[in-house]
Amino acid sequence: MITTRVMLVVVAVLLALASWRLWLSDEGLREVWRLGRAVETQQEQNLTLKQRNSELEAEVKDLKEGLDAVEERARQDLGMTRDGETFFQVVEPDPDEPVED
Repeated sequence: MITTRVMLVVVAVLLALASWRLWLSDEGLREVWRLGRAVETQQEQNLTLKQRNSELEAEVKDLKEGLDAVEERARQDLGMTRDGETFFQVVEPDPDEPVED
């Protein structure tokens, strides 16, 4: 009867030591949880980059296939106009700047 209790105590101590390593060591479940969070973060970044790449691919396709996209970029970025057109640039006043009378 005493030997059975001693065996149970020894088994319980061994089980506690084994579970301590699983729960609390650096290679245990904390590391698994940390890696899981890192994977989720990376997947979110990958999704964002995939969307950005799709937009860039569409823009490159437009630039390769038609002159409308090139003309639009020239008008927006460079302020280019066609013959006979007049370019007007409207500048909004800075709300922080005092108005002179």
